[in-house]
Amino acid sequence: MNAPELGLPMAVPAAGLPARVRVHEVGARDGLQNEKATVPTAVKAEFVRRLAGTGLSTIEATSFVHPRWVPQLADAEELYPAVSDLPVALPVLVPNERGLDRALALGARRVAVFASATESFAKANLNRTVDEALAMFEPVVTRAKAEGVHVRGYLSMCFGDPWEGAVPLAQVVKVCRALLDMGCDELSLGDTIGVATPGHVSALLTALGEADVPVSALAVHFHDTYGQALSNTLAALQHGVTTVDASAGGLGGCPYAKSATGNLATEDLVWMLRGLGIDTGVDLGRLVATSVWMAAHLGRPSPSRTVRALSHQES
Repeated sequence: MNAPELGLPMAVPAAGLPARVRVHEVGARDGLQNEKATVPTAVKAEFVRRLAGTGLSTIEATSFVHPRWVPQLADAEELYPAVSDLPVALPVLVPNERGLDRALALGARRVAVFASATESFAKANLNRTVDEALAMFEPVVTRAKAEGVHVRGYLSMCFGDPWEGAVPLAQVVKVCRALLDMGCDELSLGDTIGVATPGHVSALLTALGEADVPVSALAVHFHDTYGQALSNTLAALQHGVTTVDASAGGLGGCPYAKSATGNLATEDLVWMLRGLGIDTGVDLGRLVATSVWMAAHLGRPSPSRTVRALSHQES
């Protein structure tokens, strides 16, 4: 018998934590965009369908960025219609108004823009300054909201930048406020290179609260470069955050920040939350099976420790 069949992990709730967490699954977009080999559209669509079958309610499907910048997601027009019938939220990334046009034409009802807290990453990722990027996003957000579309604002480099080093809290707060003021419904705080630690997470969330950024509008997006993603997530939960980004099997990184390794694995997150008695609605067994299936298509084992433990994969 494996651990779940034995009633493990034992649920032991901790005081001050939410009763339920929404997992924002990013494996199909943020995970696959960093792959060296092209993943066939049919495999991507099946991946999204299998993820939907695990109980995940939000699955980021693809990105309507120019294929030259992210060739792995060049098939967005083919992929989105292949999964749009699923009874789950399917947000898509839109870098500009052209991307928004493409997404709206296919019926997308949730979109995301991708900003940076630092000038260096804004230049590397968008070839713009922070202010120029925000100016580019403003008409995108305004038009999306006019269409009744939900808008998420991603903010990269909230905890450290590979060129600039430490990022002042006030700098992150300023860009968060700008995104919220232009109409974003939700903000995802990104630890793009995985350097955050729990005290830093707590300090940033406190600073955002002091700037009247509601915690209900916040999500966290941690990378596990230094093995801190779960501890950072717990710090965020203690501050009232109830939306956590994660990637099935720990897929992903960032094509513009070479020091960025994989995202927090959804399975590892669900295991921790289950042990804390926090509901996610996710069937862990089905999720593990889905990541094992995708790992076989990618030709390597999943880096998720929970996937390996429950599927007996060798490292």
